[in-house]
Amino acid sequence: MGVLKDKSYEFALETVRLSQYLVSDKKEFVLSKQLLRSGTAIGALIREAEFAQSKKDFIHKMSISLKEANETLYWLDILKDTKYMEEKRYKLLYTTCKELVAMLVSTIKTAKKSIS
Repeated sequence: MGVLKDKSYEFALETVRLSQYLVSDKKEFVLSKQLLRSGTAIGALIREAEFAQSKKDFIHKMSISLKEANETLYWLDILKDTKYMEEKRYKLLYTTCKELVAMLVSTIKTAKKSIS
């Protein structure tokens, strides 16, 4: 889980930086807050899952993290399509978030197999 934890943390940092940029340079306050919340929740939930009380609790927390990652993809699309963020930054963050989604799906599937 180390790679997932590290990647989600780095993604959270980039999300914070983007949110700061949107607020200070673009004067955008609503979408940036949504992105900040969902983009940082991914890693926070992964961290929570590290100390889950059971395998089912682990799966539950990772599943919520997956939902947050999917929501983050939505906010990134909105920000790109409304021209609040440039294509290069969008592609970097979107690709990283899609990687997190794939890693979370794999982790959840593996965890579910171990309780079946």
